[in-house]
Amino acid sequence: MLILSIGRTLKLLGLTILTTLIITACGGRVVEQTVNQQFPPSTDCQMILHEMGETQICGQPQKIVAFGPYILELLIALDIQPAGFADQIQFHQGDYDNPSEQIPYLGERIISQPINVGLVYSPSFEALLKIKPDLILGTEANKTQYDTLSKIAPTLLFKWFDAEANLKTIAQVMGDSAKAEKILAENDQRLASAKQAFSPIVAAHPQVLMLVSSGQSLQEQLRFPNRNSFCTSLVTNLGFQLVFPQNLAQSNQGLPPPISIETLPQLNDADLIILLGRNFSDLNQRRGQNYFEPEMKKLKQKWSENAIAQSMSASKAGRVYFIPGYLCLGLPGPIGTELYLNELQKQLLSLP
Repeated sequence: MLILSIGRTLKLLGLTILTTLIITACGGRVVEQTVNQQFPPSTDCQMILHEMGETQICGQPQKIVAFGPYILELLIALDIQPAGFADQIQFHQGDYDNPSEQIPYLGERIISQPINVGLVYSPSFEALLKIKPDLILGTEANKTQYDTLSKIAPTLLFKWFDAEANLKTIAQVMGDSAKAEKILAENDQRLASAKQAFSPIVAAHPQVLMLVSSGQSLQEQLRFPNRNSFCTSLVTNLGFQLVFPQNLAQSNQGLPPPISIETLPQLNDADLIILLGRNFSDLNQRRGQNYFEPEMKKLKQKWSENAIAQSMSASKAGRVYFIPGYLCLGLPGPIGTELYLNELQKQLLSLP
């Protein structure tokens, strides 16, 4: 009888527990973990199409891990609180016990205390196992980790900045597609209102020179933004025309190479200049929603002290504006759109 009882117990355990060995190189150390997989019910399931094919999601996920601020933004827009978060840049070490101080822009909207699962490109599998998530959401950047992530929880990978499609898919998973449509309609209305508000400025000063500064000085890492980026597309949707050098006029692929500030006078027909700061040094000294204020102050000072920069017509007219690049480079969804528009309106609508 004892043998039969033990046999039945082992059989029951075999049906309810899936043991998975996850072998990951971590600082030269092999990490071996056992994952207890709680099988969802077979009903209420749906097949979700994403970058890696189709994945079955059953029920409504409760513990969701977001890889990157561009995914976290969409969750927050849908009123979904994350159980875990992997940032693109290491703004914070340790778990997010005070998100409003630790996650730029989005943190003040987070009421949970997400577990820090590392960085997008190098997630911590130990942290993921600790969470035991119902769903992992990432992007194409996580393709090499997909097989391992899928053993921990159903995993969906999305195109990098296709915010509208990604929002709809996440809403579908959560059974709330109507909410996504409402968010997108509100976003369209916000853009239409902004376009109307900017129309007098566009009529008077249509030509915009947009630059990205990611170095310690204007002599290093000064670039034109990608013409297909959210940073540029929103500005052109408002009606402005971007100024590019002739040899870059037809370039739409890849990141343009660094430029020398000595070449800027060739673009002196620009009515406005927008500088996007993206220098992520001294991150540990930054907190809360003022993460990028020190960077903006330094960038303004560098521009004001540079003779070539000050020779530009837009500089002489006082029409140079400094905006954190993170707003459009890191948050291309509805929240980022609102924040980016607010910053453009605050600065440009008061121009001389």
